Amino acid sequence: MEAVTKMVSERPVVIFSKSSCCISHSIKTLLSDFGVNPAVYELDEMQRGREIEQALLRLGCSPSVPAVFIGGEFVGGANEVMSLHLKRSLIPMLKRVGALWAVTKMASERPVVIFSKSSCCMSHSIKTLLSDFGVNPAVYELDEMQRGREIEQALLRLGCSPSVPAVFIGGEFVGGANEVMSLHLKRSLIPMLKRVGALWVVTKLASERPVVIFSKSSCCMSYTIKTLFCDFGVNPAVHELDEMQRGKEIEQALLRLGCSPSVPAVFIGGEFVGGANEVMSLHLKRSLIPMLKRVGALWV
Repeated sequence: MEAVTKMVSERPVVIFSKSSCCISHSIKTLLSDFGVNPAVYELDEMQRGREIEQALLRLGCSPSVPAVFIGGEFVGGANEVMSLHLKRSLIPMLKRVGALWAVTKMASERPVVIFSKSSCCMSHSIKTLLSDFGVNPAVYELDEMQRGREIEQALLRLGCSPSVPAVFIGGEFVGGANEVMSLHLKRSLIPMLKRVGALWVVTKLASERPVVIFSKSSCCMSYTIKTLFCDFGVNPAVHELDEMQRGKEIEQALLRLGCSPSVPAVFIGGEFVGGANEVMSLHLKRSLIPMLKRVGALWV
């Protein structure tokens, strides 16, 4: 019994099996397809296999194999593991003990991770959409990776159907093209990206000072708004998109954020307030000054 206790603590997932058992083979294949790297003990090939089998039977493993332990706890045999899988409880359990070593690790490398195929047009659309927001995702092209087939199978087992594009935000599986587009149309995608710090261009720039204005040097409305703030004694950070190397990219990101037209786009306290109409409306309602005071922007 002591030997079994020690063995089941060696890795997040441990399987006691027999090389001749087809059911054991099915369970090993299922977990491997998830990207799990279990410790596998083939009792019919071990010197102390008979002794360990008796210990497993005493623990309640009936039949003795396959016997699956997750996080050091006995989960059950083939029936119990398959039941957990069908109830969608197996993946969360494996996640909790850090057993999904391939996909889970990769999906947590950056705030946004996309599993894609270079030949997939839907994958291309999703990558373009997120790039237009100013997101810099980690992209894995499965058809160009040595272990791409294995990772694709793991994604399918996780519920990614089709396997690509598969988008993870903040380490959590969001969905494929339909789910991402649905979030975008519901205006839920941007807040989600903001929460995980994925809007690396606009979000970073918009947080540099209490007041940030995206402008174009040739835009008269931008000039009017900049003058208004300067007259208040505000010292905004001003980004002239037509004079910036990445101006076109930032302009596209602003449009995606809901800035229409793209300039002037005014952020106060890191939050998008609006363009010229919205700022003037706040001013006429006597709401602009209190807002500027709250974020410490009235420096004079």
